[in-house]
Amino acid sequence: MDTRTSPVRLRIERTRDALAAAGAHALLVPSSDPHLSEYLPERWQGRQWLSGFTGSMGTLVVTVDRAALFADSRYWEQAEAELQGSGIALERIPTGNASAHVDWLAAQVPAGASVVVDGQVLGLAAAKALRAALEPKGVTLRTDLDLLEQIWPDRPALPAAPVGEHPQPYAAVPRSAKLATLREAMAAAGATQHFVSTVDDIAWITNLRGQDVPYNPVFLAHLLVSAERATLFIGDGKIAPDLAERLAADGFTLAPYAGAGDALAALAETETLLLDPKRVTLGLRERARCAVVEKINPSTLAKSRKTAEEAQFTREAMAEDGAAMCEFYAWFEGALGDERITELTIDEKLAAARSRRPGSMGPSFGTIAGFGPNGAMPHYRATEEAHAVVEVKPGEGTLLLIDSGGQYFGGTTDITRVWPIGTLTPAMKRDYTLVLKGTIALSRVRFPRGTPGPMLDALARAPLWAEGIEYGHGTGHGVGYCLAVHEGPQTISKAVVEPQMAIEPGMITSIEPGIYRPGQWGVRIENLVLAVPAATAEDGRFGEFLEFETLTLCPIDTRCIERSLLRADEIDWLNRYHATVRERLAPKLSGAALAWLKARTEAI
Repeated sequence: MDTRTSPVRLRIERTRDALAAAGAHALLVPSSDPHLSEYLPERWQGRQWLSGFTGSMGTLVVTVDRAALFADSRYWEQAEAELQGSGIALERIPTGNASAHVDWLAAQVPAGASVVVDGQVLGLAAAKALRAALEPKGVTLRTDLDLLEQIWPDRPALPAAPVGEHPQPYAAVPRSAKLATLREAMAAAGATQHFVSTVDDIAWITNLRGQDVPYNPVFLAHLLVSAERATLFIGDGKIAPDLAERLAADGFTLAPYAGAGDALAALAETETLLLDPKRVTLGLRERARCAVVEKINPSTLAKSRKTAEEAQFTREAMAEDGAAMCEFYAWFEGALGDERITELTIDEKLAAARSRRPGSMGPSFGTIAGFGPNGAMPHYRATEEAHAVVEVKPGEGTLLLIDSGGQYFGGTTDITRVWPIGTLTPAMKRDYTLVLKGTIALSRVRFPRGTPGPMLDALARAPLWAEGIEYGHGTGHGVGYCLAVHEGPQTISKAVVEPQMAIEPGMITSIEPGIYRPGQWGVRIENLVLAVPAATAEDGRFGEFLEFETLTLCPIDTRCIERSLLRADEIDWLNRYHATVRERLAPKLSGAALAWLKARTEAI
């Protein structure tokens, strides 16, 4: 390829022409949209279009003479390959360091120059950080331009997929009741108006589901709630007339998607608007001229705490998901060595197995099937152009990491398992067992209610730390209910502790420690857990305690274990878990899948 005329290089040059025409020095392109979503509609995939980097997270900066992509350790190998020949430098940043590009801009942009970023996709916190770093350097932040609109020919339009209802009985709480609870929270905060932009919050409040982004069943909309009205700003034609009537009966009025900003601007100065500063963009925030109360969206906290009915539906979804996994793995082990199996084959077959289960709505994220060295990239994704064949030479062996999940009417799943291919080395078994020890340690913990998730993070890392090993990603993320596979506000990570990160009953969180050896293999064992009340010998004298109920139902391969590294209590936990998996899944399976389940859940 002639890199001088590569598409990315040509796009970068077009960007520089636009910067010159605007009298600006740099363009910042975050991985973001007007709803600050994780998964973006094609219209806001500008960072990917402009750089060629397809990872789900990353920030691109283009200046008049330089271009840099900022990505954390999960994406370094992927970014290095995808940026080759583009002229864009990869800036490696530690996981969780969201401000590296800010410091870079402050150092690179000369005084008197300006940095352009579309304010409609820039979060408030990000805007504050940029201004705090740039203004002392004499650099202006311009948020009034969308340069992508100028340089991106045939930019995708807004998604037009229809929106439907989350069906009964899975929508356990009526939207009218959710709206009433939301208004109570507004009143408690002293607010007369509340504006919501995050699409998963809106889907939860309205009991609606959509198809506007990959994997998450959400739709693009904004919501403005007062004591008398709830206005849903959504694209024309996305809500059918009969659904619009049902929404109206529950207190929701429809308005054009583009009208949200004008509605904020029209609020009287006597109003008090509740906004979540982490979940609204600068462009929308600046339209409001009334008094503002900045607090976390009440719906963000409410939807993270699953009701008893939602928890039970999730358990049922986990059983269906586990049955699909057993069917897939039974086929996989039977076909291995006889059929040509690639990482892409795994994705295809696993998706097909899930699609056959009741209530399936498709995958909850892109399957990560990493064979051997590819498993060392936590967010690896096989493509038609670059993927591995699952095969080893006689006498050799390696590990296969599969991280996948499904969306069901009754819940969202996310599971990672690692399987032996060929003959494993002692080093592979040691890594696998250390990760398993971390998963077990956190799965068994009891803790006071309200403990922030980051305070639990070290429990999963301790077995690895004892051996001088660390991993660069968080240990756990919240998971939605037929919604986002990554959901806040809780996290189990090294994040700076904030009050809203407290683990509360009903929260579903992942536990997923890992070990990654670049060029060799990767190990990650992930289950989803539900926070539930724990009975203690002290009977509440020291307050309410919680523990985790493991929801995920799928065998953990015991062939990879170095048994000498496990204590008796850890072996007991694993055997009890496998007994539960067998009991819950056996009634849903037959034939080869049932035989596989029984073999893989034998006690050790």
